Amino acid sequence: MERRTLLRAAVLGGSSAVFGGTLWRGAAYAAPAQPGTGPYGALGAADANGVRLPSGFTSRVIARSGQTVTGTSYTWHNAPDGGACYADDTGWIYVSNSEINPSGGASAVKFSSAGAITGAYRVLSGTRQNCAGGKTPWNTWLSCEEVSLGYVYETDPWGVNAAVRRDAMGRFKHEAAAADPVRKVVYLTEDETNGCLYRFVPTTWGNLSAGTLQVLVAGTATSGSFNWANVPDPDGSPTTTRTQVSGSKKFNGGEGCHYADDTVWFTTKGDNRVWQLNLTTNTYELAYDDSLVTSGTAPLTGVDNITGTASGDLFVAEDGGNMEICVITPNDVIAPFLRIDGQSGSEITGPAFSPDGTRLYFSSQRGTSGSSSAGITYEVRGPFRS
Repeated sequence: MERRTLLRAAVLGGSSAVFGGTLWRGAAYAAPAQPGTGPYGALGAADANGVRLPSGFTSRVIARSGQTVTGTSYTWHNAPDGGACYADDTGWIYVSNSEINPSGGASAVKFSSAGAITGAYRVLSGTRQNCAGGKTPWNTWLSCEEVSLGYVYETDPWGVNAAVRRDAMGRFKHEAAAADPVRKVVYLTEDETNGCLYRFVPTTWGNLSAGTLQVLVAGTATSGSFNWANVPDPDGSPTTTRTQVSGSKKFNGGEGCHYADDTVWFTTKGDNRVWQLNLTTNTYELAYDDSLVTSGTAPLTGVDNITGTASGDLFVAEDGGNMEICVITPNDVIAPFLRIDGQSGSEITGPAFSPDGTRLYFSSQRGTSGSSSAGITYEVRGPFRS
């Protein structure tokens, strides 16, 4: 897919959500969405699971924290967070982090080709506050510790090979990771109010044991050109990685990260923004900024995890907000795709699509009680755009 170079405005529910922060370059306005609607239509009433969905979509609960996963003897972890899906010979696997400290780690649920749960198991143990992460092209899961001087752990979704700590990827408050098979690098976000965006350049693509950690260097504006500079000491001690390179651009609370078609999309929760890096021109700009909404209520608040589809749609999960996953289309329309009712003390985490694109997995990290021991992991099935 090829996404536009960012604009413009999309109207939803009487408010104007500005994309790109600019109305220049001779860009035409995107066609306005109708109030309360998006590419999938309006949300219906909450179903039996408390999930409001567009017509034609259904939800099911696949796991609850502290309870055995249906059809297995495995107890699901607390505070489920970032996740990803992997094709398996007979179906697929969904991997999910556990954002607790200590004893975070990650678990997996295995599905048959018909979507039945066939197993669940631990894939990472003994780590701290595993928040988000990312999938590699060689089908491993990068599980990131969201703590000071945190590590990245490369994990086997099948639970066969032991997880490996990847020290060369730097020690900082890791959030998400996104692999770029074209440039053969991995992008990394940092959840600090003055955090940075990094990329790791492996010595050998497919082997993360050695390489160079770099940080994005740019001006203070919300758009412009950028370059990369080596981080002298990826160990981050005694000087933090984010303060080692003069001119490194600061981002307010780096969260989700997604790569597709020479573009990196990442979110910053501190200022409720979605950013875009154009890797062919080495330029960056805003894809969404709720502070530029000119009237009404911003359609997307508390931006967090982000993923995408083959159609070019971006799906952004909210940490708080209205407990929604919102969709941003290639035509710059933004609208809620789903909403969870009665869980205002929680956040939505870990959105990931099954390999065939027909099922979306995600979690409510703290469920109805607002406790990390009350997390709920869901599956939504329906006619997603291909």
